[in-house]
Amino acid sequence: MKTAVVVFPGSNCDRDLAVALELVTGQKPAMLWHDDPELPDGLDLIALPGGFSHGDYLRSGAIAARSPIMRAVIRAADKGTPVLGICNGFQVLTESGLLPGALMRNAGLDFVCRDVRLEVVTTDTPFTRAYTPGETITVPVAHHDGNFQADAETLDRLEQQGQVAFRYAEDVNGSARNIAGILNAKGNVLGLMPHPERVVEPAHGGTDGRRLFEGLLSVLA
Repeated sequence: MKTAVVVFPGSNCDRDLAVALELVTGQKPAMLWHDDPELPDGLDLIALPGGFSHGDYLRSGAIAARSPIMRAVIRAADKGTPVLGICNGFQVLTESGLLPGALMRNAGLDFVCRDVRLEVVTTDTPFTRAYTPGETITVPVAHHDGNFQADAETLDRLEQQGQVAFRYAEDVNGSARNIAGILNAKGNVLGLMPHPERVVEPAHGGTDGRRLFEGLLSVLA
């Protein structure tokens, strides 16, 4: 399984994500700089990490979404390559148009950093196939702009087409319908605010995030 992690100026979870991918796949991912105009051939997964790309100036993820490498990421996603965006990576996916909606300031304007309970909504995707529908898992969050919002028509479409991947079990940041992660219509692009890469081995305090990567491995390897 050939994977890559895109690194933007200000990324601070790129190593966490790379370690999780290597732990599960047994292979080191390629680390790709945001100014790279092309992707390596034969990638099975492209991952956008958390952090504060470009210092979160303008809007979180807005500048990173215009990076040269994102044009190549969009082309790859359009051809069916799986793309995973975590936290700031989710923000980049919405800003680049790969996912609908927007991530706004948290309700209460507080930075939220704690473990949260998530409901697994759909398992009919490579990202969630190792979970059980309706299962509750525990994954940490760490964000200030994680409040997912979209118009009512978009929210209804996401629900009806099975594009809501994860939902907060309680109100965490004001997100519409407690949505924590969504998929594109083809199911090959996932964006989520919680950090599964931080719960992949017992020493981290939990392993509920590991199955996301194991599910990908079982499909793509």
